[in-house]
Amino acid sequence: MIPVGDSARRRIIPYVNVGIIVASVLVFLYELSLDSIDVSRFFLDWGVIPVQLVDWLESPSGVEEPATIATAMFIHGGWLHLIGNMLFLWVFGDNVEDAMGHSRYLLFYLLAGVGAVALQVFVDPDSRIPMIGASGAIAGVLGAYLVLYPRATVSVLIPWLWFLGTFPVPAAFLIVFWFLLQLLNGVAGLGAASGVTQGVAFWAHVGGFLAGLLLVWVFRRRRPRRRPPAAVW
Repeated sequence: MIPVGDSARRRIIPYVNVGIIVASVLVFLYELSLDSIDVSRFFLDWGVIPVQLVDWLESPSGVEEPATIATAMFIHGGWLHLIGNMLFLWVFGDNVEDAMGHSRYLLFYLLAGVGAVALQVFVDPDSRIPMIGASGAIAGVLGAYLVLYPRATVSVLIPWLWFLGTFPVPAAFLIVFWFLLQLLNGVAGLGAASGVTQGVAFWAHVGGFLAGLLLVWVFRRRRPRRRPPAAVW
């Protein structure tokens, strides 16, 4: 199921969400200008490599290594990787930004990405495969959306039924189903040599989602209490 829209209405222009999408697209266009060797080097330089991050945690030196946690969120490995992530971010991120405000949403997004990296590195600390992509942070956005808009509906396209148009699906069902798939795939990959299964860091998705579920309570804006009407004497 491919989400293409939702029923939740926003009240603000999602500058940050759009900015993240634009930045990710621009980085990908830069990747397209590189040859295969330079692209591999780009991934190694700016993606998160778990074993190197663990080494840095044991003996911190400089900021280059931890900085990759942020830079990796804007790097994608192909058109499908980019389009899939940006589509989810476009559908769900604007409403989460609306509920948090611009600056809070940006900090939330980055911290959800940190949570994603943290769990993936914990599960597979010896991996030398660079982790790239926004999906961990976007998983945090999905977790926040589930808390903020549990009764919303999402319009989805089903690839083999595309000629029938979109179908309304409860957002809670879609998000929980997505999360369970990530969890099951992550558990299935625990017996493999690497926690990254078929090029997908499922535990990063789980970590980002759980981080989003927790962080949303901190970053959501509190609605002002309505004052009772003044008594007229």
